[in-house]
Amino acid sequence: MDSSRILNLANLLAFALLANVPLGYLREGSRKFSVRWFVYVHLSIPLIVFLRISNGFGWDIIPFSIACAVAGQLLGGRVRRRKER
Repeated sequence: MDSSRILNLANLLAFALLANVPLGYLREGSRKFSVRWFVYVHLSIPLIVFLRISNGFGWDIIPFSIACAVAGQLLGGRVRRRKER
């Protein structure tokens, strides 16, 4: 893997993480399994898929992008819970 491809992968994973922090923050304030909750959980997925495809990454990157998205959701939820204490 050349350095530009590694940089593109790092950007994709950073986007998956950082885009989900505010969404996780908002998700934490909504009723579980409501439409709003569902939107906050899934809103970033089309953008992550677009970035993955446009950068030429295959299916093997999906578990890493999902892990980063989930980590961002959890981090955003944790920030909101700490703020509300």
